Amino acid sequence: MYSVIFILPNGEEFIAQANEGESILQVAHKNALQLEGACEGSLACATCHVIVDEAWFDILDELEEPSEQEEDMLDFAFNLTTTSRLGCQIKMCKELDGIKVTIPSENRNIQS
Repeated sequence: MYSVIFILPNGEEFIAQANEGESILQVAHKNALQLEGACEGSLACATCHVIVDEAWFDILDELEEPSEQEEDMLDFAFNLTTTSRLGCQIKMCKELDGIKVTIPSENRNIQS
């Protein structure tokens, strides 16, 4: 089991347990956190946008850079930052144990 530290929109910290290979989106959903994921992780929206803590971003980027499709979807995210990623694309592994991500207070569903 691994840990994910979520910073909620109200600023509170929530520590969740994650299994190998689970996405940040799946971890948020199994803990009833407000991370929408309207496309259910199919990389067709930006509603699972999270902001990765700067200390973790380089580690994540070394493991797997965002795909072109993820970058295209991120263009639709509110409050986009240089450390933004889609939660459905971050898969938990030992290198990410303890990763810290912020759930933005707003998101936009671009699905038609």
